[in-house]
Formats: sequence, structure tokens, C-alpha cells
Amino acid sequence: MRKLLLPLILLALFISCEEKTETKLPRIAIAGLGIESSTFSPALTHEEAFHPRIGDSIFTRYPFMDVDSSLRKRAEWVPTLVGKSLPGGTVTREAYESLVGKTLKMLEQNMPYDGLFFDIHGAMSVVGLDDPEGDLIKRIREVVGTDVLISTSMDLHGNVSKRLAHHSDLITCYRMAPHEDALESKKRAVENLVARLENGKGKPKYKAWVPVPVLLPGEKTSTRVEPGKSLYAKVPEVEQQEGVIDAAIWIGYAWADEPRNHAAVVVTGDDETQVKEGAEKLAESFWEVRNEFEFVAPTKSYEEALKLALASDKKPFMLSDMGDNPTAGGAGDVTWTLTELLKRDEFHAKNGKTLIYASIPGPKLIEEAIKVGVGGEVSAPVGAAIDDRYAPPLMLTGKITAIKHGDMHAETEVVVQVDNASVIVTKKRKPYHNKSDFTNLGLTPSETDIIVVKIGYLVPELYNMRGDWIMALTPGGVDQDLERLGHKRIIRPMFPYDKDMEHPDLSARLIPASDEMD
Repeated sequence: MRKLLLPLILLALFISCEEKTETKLPRIAIAGLGIESSTFSPALTHEEAFHPRIGDSIFTRYPFMDVDSSLRKRAEWVPTLVGKSLPGGTVTREAYESLVGKTLKMLEQNMPYDGLFFDIHGAMSVVGLDDPEGDLIKRIREVVGTDVLISTSMDLHGNVSKRLAHHSDLITCYRMAPHEDALESKKRAVENLVARLENGKGKPKYKAWVPVPVLLPGEKTSTRVEPGKSLYAKVPEVEQQEGVIDAAIWIGYAWADEPRNHAAVVVTGDDETQVKEGAEKLAESFWEVRNEFEFVAPTKSYEEALKLALASDKKPFMLSDMGDNPTAGGAGDVTWTLTELLKRDEFHAKNGKTLIYASIPGPKLIEEAIKVGVGGEVSAPVGAAIDDRYAPPLMLTGKITAIKHGDMHAETEVVVQVDNASVIVTKKRKPYHNKSDFTNLGLTPSETDIIVVKIGYLVPELYNMRGDWIMALTPGGVDQDLERLGHKRIIRPMFPYDKDMEHPDLSARLIPASDEMD
């Protein structure tokens, strides 16, 4: 009996070991850098702006992959470095090389991998380097190899070069602007990656890339309104076709001047016909509606916009100071609009209109405010330390009503009361997106007549706060009048610069897999 038991035990152990081998989890790295960089802004972006997270701290960016999530349990994750910066100016070469070097070193130390989640924005500009994301993924490939399955997640305002498409096996982007589906899109990129590793299908057989010669600002291409709403509704229709893994439309980034700056479509999958036809359908749909894109809200010159705001009784009347929008890459310290606002008698007269201005960097004023404290008077220059092309630094004099420390971006915020105007001054630039950004400083936006924010289209919480809203065509590094910015390196012809251009070639280009020669 014992002689019979021994072979049975050995057979059971062999089967058990074989089952464990078969269920081995895929090993997936995480890496990426994200920023929108305006090459028309004099600002430069340095390494600390990326607030790089390393190792397990990266998972705080992805709540869908918390420690108890089913997705987290489906792979062995190797988070390396993910850096995300507020939009800004061109990234210094030193910052880029430092961040890339750290990423590559960590990837090399923790090899091998089955997959890599590449989390980028797609609109980073670097001093002396075209197509930084294409450069980064190519250098990652040189470390991890071409067999590794890479899934790239992007903002729809990113740019997809042929090089980026080649080295990405799976690639997707947001389908909403404003980006209410950002986490949903990242999750889709991760789930597609894990699924292809689990089912053994690996790299898609086909990637169809279509460059679309259109370059428009996000403020004209929001998916809240037509034609963007209907255009992006076609994306799931293509994705749901048999043999298609993912489909995506990129608007591109309008405030940088590189050959890769234009719209694009990419469809991935295993059915050549469906992939090609889907990509061409989306590209043609985009081209057909190019003339229908308009600003997502009423848009006027500064003077006309302010006149409407002053005449309105709806609170708060939101006015977008668009030209220096830091969420699109503006320096965030142009003083032109604030200077003009403080000239108006309405904001100084007793019982006049109330105003909140958000915001202007002024480290010297911050220093003085900390010395005198809340309730004290301060007088110090603010703004135009980086971008003084339109107005010089503004000497701001008023009473301090709030001082708040510890903000991730601003570091320190001070509210200066100038008669009926509350001006938010920051140590470092900060976009104001949420009601709490105001209420935490003792401000009451719902009772304020006019709120001026350095932003383009309103993000959801500001949009829901508005009594009314207008976008003002103000000057800055992300000027909405694209044609006066002076693009010199984009591929021409390009709509709307060449309004009468002939119908472009929108046929699908099949991009080789990352393990095939480009």
C-alpha cells in the first residue's frame, strides 16, 4: 500500500507545482511623466514641479488599484517613478534627463517584466528635444526590451507621434473634456494590459494611426457641446466592434510648436479590417466637423466680457482670464488683467461690485504678509516675475484677510482686500478649481458678484458654481488666438491656419508592432 501511495503523492505534488506555474501572475511595471508645456510661454519647468512619486506611493494616484482591489491582485506590480506637473512652460533638459535617468535605473534594477503601464499626458516640451514622450518610451524599450507589453494612457490634449505609436502596444486617451473620465481611462488602459497578458494574446496584431491636420484649443473642442459631444460618442461604437481592443481620438496640444502637434486617431485590435475602417471613420468624422467647433462658452474681448459681468445680477458671474491659464501651460503670473480690473471704480466704490481674483503669484508680498499677519496692511509687488511681456509687476496694497500654508502647489496663500476686491496671492502659481479653494480662505463665492479665474473652460465644480460665465480673450502664453502666436514648425497645411486646404489623406497607417522594425 505504501508503495502505491508514494507515486500518488509525487504525482499530486507535480500537478500542484504545474498549476502554480500556470497561474503565475504577470509582472507589470508602472512609469510615466505628465505635463502640458507651452512653448509660447517664457516660463521653464523644473524637476520639483513634477512632485515625482516613487514605489508604492504611486498607487495613491490610482484608487482603482488600491490594495484590496481585484485589479491590484491580478498582477505583480512594480511601480517605479510617476511624475505629474501642473501645466507650465518648457521643461529644462536637466529636469527631463534627471527624471528619465531615475526611471530607467529603477526599471533596470527590477527587471524582468511582462508588461508596463505608461502613464503620460502627451504634451510635454523639453528644451532642445522634439517629441519627449516618444523619446522616453524609446529609451524605456532599450531597457525593458521589445517583448514587454506596454499600455499607454494619455490626455486627449496630448500628441501621438509615429514613434510613440510604434513603441506603445496598447494606447488610449480620455474621452471627455473636461476630463471627468481621467481615472476611468487610466483604468481602461490597465485592464486592457492585464487582459492581454492573462489571455496570452499579447501585442495587438494591428495598430492603425491617422494623423489629422487640425490644431484647435481645448476651449473649442469640449465634449460637453457639439460637435465634440457627437464626435466622441463615435469612439465607443468603434471600440465595441469585434476584433477591436481600443479606439481613441486626440485633439492634440495647440500651444506648442513641434511637427507632432496635431490631432490624431489610433485604433488597436486583431481584426485588420475593423481596425483600419474604425480609424478612418473616426478621422473622417473629425475632419467633417472641423468648421463647427466653437468656443464652449460666450467669448468676448476683455472689455466686452467685463461689461457683461458688471451688468449681470447673477452670482457669481465667472470670468475666465484665458490667455494666462496655468491649466493649459500659461506662466500664471501675467498681471495685465488684474491691473485693468483694479482700475475700475466699480470695485472701489461703496456698495460697488464685489470681486474675487484667483490668482497671482507674489512671493515678496507673501513674505511681508507673514510678518504683519491677518488684519495687517501690506504693500508689495506681485506677478510678472516670469512673463512681463504684457504688463509689469503690480504694486498691490491692501488688508490681509487670510493666510493659509501647506497647499501642494501654492505653498502659501494670502487674501488681500483692496476695497471691494479680494485678490488671492500665492507663493507659487496655483489654478483654482474647487469651491473649497475659496471657502478655505474665508471667501464666499456664492455671495460674490464677479469671480475672475485664470482658466479656460470651467472645470465641473466651477461650472456648477457659476451664476453666469464668459471667457475673456486676454493676453498670455496660451492665447486663444492661435494664429497670432506664430507657429513655425507645425506641419502645413493645417486647419484652421490653412482654411482652404484640400481634403487630407486620412487613410489608416498600420504601425509595426513594437518588436518589429520601424
